Amino acid sequence: MTKRQPPKGDTQPDLFVAAFADIPIRDQKDTMERPFFSLAKKPRTAPIEYQVGNVSVEVTANPKFGMATIWDADILIWACTQVTEAIDRKKEPKRTIQFHPHNFLKAVRRGSSGKDYARLRAALDRLTHTAVRTNIRAGDKKKFSSFHWLESWTELTNEKTGEPLGMTMTLPDWLYQGVIGKGGVLTIHEDYFLLTGGIERWLYRVARKHAGRQPHGWAFTMRQLHEKSGSLARLSDFALDVRKVVEQDTLPEYASLLRKNAESEEVVQFIPRTSLAVDDPRAEWPRFPGRRLTSGISSPTFRPAEPAEEEAAGVGGG
Repeated sequence: MTKRQPPKGDTQPDLFVAAFADIPIRDQKDTMERPFFSLAKKPRTAPIEYQVGNVSVEVTANPKFGMATIWDADILIWACTQVTEAIDRKKEPKRTIQFHPHNFLKAVRRGSSGKDYARLRAALDRLTHTAVRTNIRAGDKKKFSSFHWLESWTELTNEKTGEPLGMTMTLPDWLYQGVIGKGGVLTIHEDYFLLTGGIERWLYRVARKHAGRQPHGWAFTMRQLHEKSGSLARLSDFALDVRKVVEQDTLPEYASLLRKNAESEEVVQFIPRTSLAVDDPRAEWPRFPGRRLTSGISSPTFRPAEPAEEEAAGVGGG
């Protein structure tokens, strides 16, 4: 579990070109902390059944394709970014997005070989055939929304060469409404796409949603994290993996530390690197506000900290 090196050509070619690297990457908040995706690359068919308090999440895999993974979720993050960027540019957002696979692969910092295209198609299939049932945003704990991560996807290829000419994908209404709703998305760091481990990626999303930009961050017990992750691993094995992530210190934006609480439970605390002392080797300066942390590339102002999850530090609940 670590960060892989960026692919060849993964640089900003011109500061005056409005490329994907210039706009804030957005993630849908409801999907960031709860167990909506498999955290392993090994195909998973065992369902996820999560019930904490009034919150319920059920994820069912198609035996042929397996459950959508947290790496597959890059497609949804990219799609959320396209929707919110359309809104920022005063254009009409749509649930069906047209794109060229090369542009997508470059945007999420992957290669563009034949294998990368094949992996993209397999990911689209898993997203299309993974079923989700949840009462998040249903308005009532007894009401549920049922959907697949993608309603459909299509690909147009050159008949002679077999080269892809373009793709479309249609987002489910539950995800789309969560993106266009007020406060429905959070910006994330572009280096998230370079994280190789499933638990690493999930921990970053949890940290981003809860710790936000709070000086003291946010903390969870190891048992809470295990419960929220949907991992099939035993708590002891899950804890070993989390400790490795803390030791390697590869999460973008956040440092993490382990401690014990008053009940002698192991606690993981996430702290923004910008809040650490300047002589701390893990510390980072705040990022330039005109890039990624804006409300869109057309906005010249700094994006304020999101409310709700970022109002007060503490130990998380369900």
